Amino acid sequence: MELSALGSGSSGNCFFVQNNKEAVLVDAGLTAKQIISRMGAIGKSSGSIKGILITHEHADHIRGADVLARQLNIPIFATKKTIQSSFLCSDSDLITPIKNDEILKIAGIEIRTFSKSHKAADPVSFSMRNGKTLSIITDAGFACENIISAVSESDFLCIESNHDENMLIDGPYPYFLKQWVKGDTGHLSNKQSALCVLEHAKSGLSNVVLSHLSQTNNTPDIALKTFKSLIKERRDLKPKISYSDRNIPTKLFKI
Repeated sequence: MELSALGSGSSGNCFFVQNNKEAVLVDAGLTAKQIISRMGAIGKSSGSIKGILITHEHADHIRGADVLARQLNIPIFATKKTIQSSFLCSDSDLITPIKNDEILKIAGIEIRTFSKSHKAADPVSFSMRNGKTLSIITDAGFACENIISAVSESDFLCIESNHDENMLIDGPYPYFLKQWVKGDTGHLSNKQSALCVLEHAKSGLSNVVLSHLSQTNNTPDIALKTFKSLIKERRDLKPKISYSDRNIPTKLFKI
């Protein structure tokens, strides 16, 4: 498998995963034009996409789904409650309901869906297996048992590292929004994410891509420093650590 985070953050999330010549997207929170342009920047064609997997109904995860699905004539996969809570596509024939504890096979990849805690109708994340296991986990209030299980099985991990706790507390957000972000239906902090990996990752974890970094309450340097300072407590755990940007795709990782 190959992976690139085409964009990740509150302005739009989209992850590209390819297996041989076929691919899927996890979320389509960028415009269709941006998604196709950023795929071109990593040398990939939109013709390889065989489906769009939606984690939940927030705009930064579905913004481009309608246009992209109709333009490429590809299915959108989402839970029933997510479908009911959002406008995913004007062509209902392109929408395929999935369950929050299901195993799918798309583009030759075994894809496991699992639920998580976030302020949405029925939010899910995905683990993908084809010899190696890749998990993409963002938009979660805490590391629940499903997330812990996915982290423990992963050879490659994209995981939310949304905010620095001190920056959030001292930052410009109103009180109610700060409480939600750091609450059990909000977002994983740098520390929460790092501790989850420290405590539960297997020693064979090769890469961690820190994702969904807040533009207001975090910086790449702080996220990386926090993460590296905590996981160094395990001598057997030495993944390469990088981060995904909101404006440019990551390099194409081979898994």
